[in-house]
Amino acid sequence: MKVLSQNTTFGGMQGVFSHESEACKGEMTFAVFVPPQAINEPRPVLWYLSGLTCTHANVMEKGEYRRMAAELGLIVVCPDTSPRGTDVPDELTNWQMGKGAGFYLDATETPWAEHYQMYSYITEELPAFVSQHFRMDMSRQGIFGHSMGGHGAMTIALKNPGRFKSCSAFAPIVEPSTADWSIGAFEKYLGADRAAWRQYDACALVKDGARFPGFLIDQGKADSFLENGLRPWLFEEAVKGTGIDLTLRMHERYDHSYYFISTFMDDHLRWHAERLI
Repeated sequence: MKVLSQNTTFGGMQGVFSHESEACKGEMTFAVFVPPQAINEPRPVLWYLSGLTCTHANVMEKGEYRRMAAELGLIVVCPDTSPRGTDVPDELTNWQMGKGAGFYLDATETPWAEHYQMYSYITEELPAFVSQHFRMDMSRQGIFGHSMGGHGAMTIALKNPGRFKSCSAFAPIVEPSTADWSIGAFEKYLGADRAAWRQYDACALVKDGARFPGFLIDQGKADSFLENGLRPWLFEEAVKGTGIDLTLRMHERYDHSYYFISTFMDDHLRWHAERLI
């Protein structure tokens, strides 16, 4: 593990690190906040997945999570959103595809399949790696994210209910298999057979029988992507009669930015702490 930076903050440590990833066939960067309580005992782990065009740095610099995470004693891990490097396929003029747009799935199509294995990276390789270096209680894990990362958090939770005890999302893409800004990426990563897309679609997973105890979703009503990309009401409809508890909060005047995310970050951290601590 390479240490790229380490800073003391709120009595804990905010670090940025990198390592060689077998899943993504290259160097991957991630951030970890370790609260002061971890000096004495292993602490619960909260995974934050960022959205399209982002890296680990967006939430680390603008998410304003450290004060509350330190108070609650939560370790927060912020992975990158895709593989990086000069040999990694990309579409330079398409922000919805390639670098910064991994969609937290395992690509099966050429040329993407060699590097774009973000589902395996997030669920298998990175947890196994970071747990060797930090005092984490891996029996208490939660996951949350924003936009594409909200999609990733929800699908990963639904597919791994025995691992994660909590899940929440800011403005998630709840049905990427039908959303304008994800259909193109799904077809390139996974092929034309839409049946293969369902394993990475929260609404489809629920319809196909996947279950998770509950979700918290915050969505801004002034979000320019609400009608064509996010559409949280589709997930609200999907979970009816399933026993899945959904808290969906729609907020006047809030948009898709980190001004919105940082406003409700404390609520999400408390939501996870209630289920992890």
